[in-house]
Order: sequence, then C-alpha cells, then structure tokens
Amino acid sequence: MTSTVPNAVEHTDEQQPPITMFGPDFPYAYDDFLAHPAGLGQVPATEHGTEVAVIGGGLSGIVAAYELMKMGLKPVVYEADQIGGRLRTVGFDGCDGSLTAEMGAMRFPPSSTALQHYIDLVGLETRPFPNPLAEATPSTVVDLKGESHYAVTIDDLPQVYRDVAAAWNKCLEEGADFSDMNRAMRERDVPRIREIWAKLVEKLDNQTFYGFLCDSEAFKSFRHREIFGQVGFGTGGWDTDFPNSILEILRVVYTEADDHHRGIVGGSQQLPLRLWEREPEKIVHWPHGTSLRSLHTGGEPRPAVTRLHRTAGNRITVTDARGDIRTYKAAIFTAQSWMLLSKIACDDSLFPIDHWTAIERTHYMESSKLFVPVDRPFWLDKDEETGRDVMSMTLTDRMTRGTYLLDDGPDKPAVICLSYTWCDDSLKWLPLSANERMEVMLKSLGEIYPKVDIRKHIIGNPVTISWENEPYFMGAFKANLPGHYRYQRRLFTHFMQGRLPEDKRGIFLAGDDISWTAGWAEGAVQTALNAVWGVMHHFGGTTDPSNPGPGDVYDEIAPVELPED
Repeated sequence: MTSTVPNAVEHTDEQQPPITMFGPDFPYAYDDFLAHPAGLGQVPATEHGTEVAVIGGGLSGIVAAYELMKMGLKPVVYEADQIGGRLRTVGFDGCDGSLTAEMGAMRFPPSSTALQHYIDLVGLETRPFPNPLAEATPSTVVDLKGESHYAVTIDDLPQVYRDVAAAWNKCLEEGADFSDMNRAMRERDVPRIREIWAKLVEKLDNQTFYGFLCDSEAFKSFRHREIFGQVGFGTGGWDTDFPNSILEILRVVYTEADDHHRGIVGGSQQLPLRLWEREPEKIVHWPHGTSLRSLHTGGEPRPAVTRLHRTAGNRITVTDARGDIRTYKAAIFTAQSWMLLSKIACDDSLFPIDHWTAIERTHYMESSKLFVPVDRPFWLDKDEETGRDVMSMTLTDRMTRGTYLLDDGPDKPAVICLSYTWCDDSLKWLPLSANERMEVMLKSLGEIYPKVDIRKHIIGNPVTISWENEPYFMGAFKANLPGHYRYQRRLFTHFMQGRLPEDKRGIFLAGDDISWTAGWAEGAVQTALNAVWGVMHHFGGTTDPSNPGPGDVYDEIAPVELPED
C-alpha cells in the first residue's frame, strides 16, 4: 500500500525478511513459538482438568482459553456481553446477511504474525483493506479547508503533501533512528533492537507526539504539522494522537502496523467465534472432539463477573452476575482494566499497589463509527465531465474525518463507513442518535460531492457505535500519555509472577490494553500467550527446551526499566 504519508524507508530488496509486531519493547518471536511442533508447553498430569477462570471473552480471553484447554486445563470463560470483545461484526436489519459492519477492529497488518496464526488456523480469508491511497482503493479524496484533491497515488496530490511526507521521513530518521531500527527488527537482531530502544525510551518517554514533530527542523512549519495531523500516514489523520506519547507512535511505524492492511472476509468476529467452536487436533487430557463450547454448560460462557477477591490458600474467588461463586487456583483477566476500578468489586490484595496505580492511570482513546448499507458500489461510476470516480475514500477536516467504501463486487449491495473518528472528534457525535449522526455526515459529504446523492442508494438503517459509551469498554483502546512507560511496563510484565510476593500471584493480566501495541489485535494475542505461559508456570509446568516461552527468555529481552526516583 502507498500510505498518504509513507513510512520513512522504502524497501526495494524483495529478499528482506518480513517485519513482525514482536517488538521493540519485548522482541520475542511469538510466531515461532506458535509454529513450533513441540507446542506451547505442558502442565503436570496432576493438574489436568483443573479449572482456570478466564474473565473476558474477547480475542485475548478466547486465545488464552483455547491454549489452556489444549494443555489439559479447564478454562471457565466469563463474558458480560458477547464473544469477540472489540472484534464485533454486526449486520443490518432487513438486509442480506452478507452485508456486515466492523464496529471495532476492521483492518490488520501482515506484521500481526501471531494473529495470522489463528486466522489461518480457523480457515478465515483476508483481503486488502481500502485505506487512503492503498492499492486496493480505486481513488482517494483529501478535502481540507474546503478544497478537495482527487488522487490515485500520492503523486496526484499537490506538492505540499509530498513535502509533508518528506518531513515525516526526515523527522523519523533524525529523531528515532528509523532505518537502523527497521533493519534490526527485520533481522530479529535482539541486542541491536534493545540498544536502540533503550536510548529512545530514556530520551522520549516524556515527549508527546506533537512535541516530537515540533522538535524537528523538518516540521518547523505549522502548516505542515496541521496537514500531517489531518491527513497523516497509513490510515489517515493522526492529530487525535498528538497528545499521546511519541513512543506509542514509534511502535506503530517500526512494526509497520499501519501498512498493507487486510480485512477478514465475512467479519473479524468470526475469529473468536470459530476458536470457541474449534476442536483441536492435538489436545491433552480431554477426548478428541472437545472444544471450549463443549466445556461450558449450554455452550455459553458464564455471565459478567461482579466480584473478585482472594481466599485461603491464595485462591481467586469469582462471583458472577447470577450470584454464583467459584474459587480457582488461577485466573486470567482480559477485560478492559478500568472494570477492576468500577464494575467489579475487588480486593486491594489482588495486585500490588504499583499495579493498581498503573491500572488507574491507563489512558483510553474514544472512537465512533457509523455504517450504512447501499444498493451497490455506486462510487465506481464515472463522472461524465472528469472521468473520475464519482465518490472516493475520503479524508477531510469536516466532522466525518474518514469515510471508507466497502464492496464485494460491482453488482452486489455494499457498505459505507460514513465516518470513523477518534477522541474529541468521537465525543462530538456522542449526544446524537444514529439517524442524527447520519444526517450530519450526509450533509458534510454532500459539500464534498455536490453531484452525488448518497441517500438514494441507502437501503437500510444506519448502525453506529461510540466505544466510550459501551459499559464494558469505556473506550476504544489504550494509548499511553507521556510518562506512562513505567505503568505500561508493570502491566505487561505482570505475567512474570515469580518476582511478586506469593500473596499477589495467581491472577494474570492480559488483553489489548496490557500490550505495548494497543489498538491492534496482535497485542491481545501476545498478552494472551504471556498469560498462558504464566498459568502453566504457576501450576508447575514447563515448555519444551526446544521451544522456550516468553517467560523462559524474559531476562534476555525484558523491557527497558527506567528509574523510579
């Protein structure tokens, strides 16, 4: 894909190894761990059949449960809403079932190699996602300050956009050792990755994304910073990330998380749902034909957790919404971490006080989307005067910000994501109903495309979401603010419980907001695998010597530790 503002280095050597989202904070090869024929490890036979609570049925929880089941443990999944979490695919009332909208995760980079393992495992297909100026995108319109520019590639845009691209390239190269880090990550050169990243973490932990741009001579022009914020790179405008830590952004560009995106055919929620139903070929203790579904009464997860506390023997006792109380030797918590502060009554003794502080300080970004079903991909019609597509993937400074056009062929019904917004832009939509949102969006798009009557093509009611208003999420994903590195390190490394007091062990944190790459499903998978290793170790289990797990090599690749004083 050609990004709106490309990454700093164009790679022309086709023999270069692929990038992966395994670092730079914790450069562990999760894809190799998953692919190894020895498997992820084993627990003593005396522990076979032991129940482990898995709180949260999103991707992280389902992956963790699936792998624990394969080891011979009995995961007990608790889910307050529906399996999938922020992998949520919905249909449109009265429309063909093939028309779907991705309310959460909708695009996945090839660098998400652990995620791809499970996509392949359950037999899902992917296809290129139509991001701005991507190869799969017929055309893109950039509309800023009332002026629109039509483009197929970045070369079709005015010179100022190429100047902004060059400024971003220079900024990354001079301020973040981009080429060196990219090379080290492709070669999986762990010592070099750690050497580069250690210096950058110490130097940049207190810096915002916007401050990083302002410190660069390449971005001395406010106009360039403004355009960059509104148009950005990869998926579009990034000004909503300007207050966040620059380290968060560097993780995205180093791992190419914002490049070459693909969508899952039929919807991303199929992934956790298929894992729930899947009967593993290799499984310990349980008979062949066992699935997560079959291990749960009625084939459904247990309901929402309302209380968590420690009981004698350092057990974890869970109370659910039906009032049922169960006690476990171990538990994995994968739900949104703020739930531990509000909706779930918790003992302070669950975690060390420093971890409670990190949970409380976690910063979440808001996000809203609205989709409408249409009769066909009319945007591929050609304007008789210009010969251009009558409508394009659109980036704008108007309320809609990003508009995506999604089709499954020229003669089939299609879907428009009329608006995808984050943070303050998302909050602007919060008081409005789905229909009110649609009216504002159609008005904005009508000003960009005055000759196009979008409304006449709409064949069903809009569907919308504001993740900050979802009671079990309270936000779309974690995004660290400056100075939050230490907090994130505490949460991510929580699975290494040999370093904790005995009375603080047995419950493991996992999920998207525990990862270093929040906002990407890969982080949910990686932290699930960390927690699986943690539970296995907690029960006295081990990995095969030929396939060491993330905890086995922790001392070699542990995240940089900054001083507390």
